[in-house]
Amino acid sequence: MIVARSRAELRSALGGRRSAFVPTMGALHEGHLALVRRAREIDSFTTLSIFVNPAQFGPKEDLSRYPRPIERDLDLAESEGVSVVYLPPAEEVYPEGFSTYVSPGSSAVEWEGSLRPGHFQGVCTVVLKLFNILNPHTAVFGWKDLQQCAVISQMCRDLDVDIRLDFLETVRESDGLARSSRNVYLSPDERIIAGRLNVLLRSAGDRIAAGERSAAVVADLLEAIRAAGGTPDYAALVDPVTMKSLDIPQKSSRIMMVVRVGSVRLLDNMPIAP
Repeated sequence: MIVARSRAELRSALGGRRSAFVPTMGALHEGHLALVRRAREIDSFTTLSIFVNPAQFGPKEDLSRYPRPIERDLDLAESEGVSVVYLPPAEEVYPEGFSTYVSPGSSAVEWEGSLRPGHFQGVCTVVLKLFNILNPHTAVFGWKDLQQCAVISQMCRDLDVDIRLDFLETVRESDGLARSSRNVYLSPDERIIAGRLNVLLRSAGDRIAAGERSAAVVADLLEAIRAAGGTPDYAALVDPVTMKSLDIPQKSSRIMMVVRVGSVRLLDNMPIAP
């Protein structure tokens, strides 16, 4: 496995080849490794980036304490057969004088886009830069970050980005909690609360699939989250392409929620069959 910390090193490592690519912010867990395995099914020549993107963090968010176990990440990447890891410093991605950002589309307006101004601008900018730098033929993402998947998909459609996007379902802990790099911030008591959340989401999804209107089900879900000890930011049944709310499920619709447990924001979603 080659670790490239500059574009010159990366160009040498790639040798003009296109790859199956997994972009990450590091702190790799089983969810990331599942993405790597999927990438290697697509192409044995697989690339992975590790870059904690400052442009997608707000001024009061956890950029400074975001976990960065770089040596462990590199060991995991090598054990999974990654061919090249791109590990750039911030000044490599955002050099002095950098001032051009990607404005995200309509799928970024609500939900995270409303609560975290500038977040998806930072996401789109870094993802497009990584696509341009690595020039992969395929990029693999996880459905856990549902709105991010929608926003990146729209960016690629709107800007004619010649890369295939591949999305995998969320990898979970044994109790259903979605795997996340931020789960390490949970205290033991908070971890118990977090473990109850997917049960509540699945129950709500079953009710909607059985024919109940989403507004009533979501209202009950929000109340159940509070009763379990979480603080919901939002929950909704949405179209995963437009990220618009739905009252009844349609093809590929998903129910999603974002919940704060202590200081940790936990994202989760699941598909709903009509």
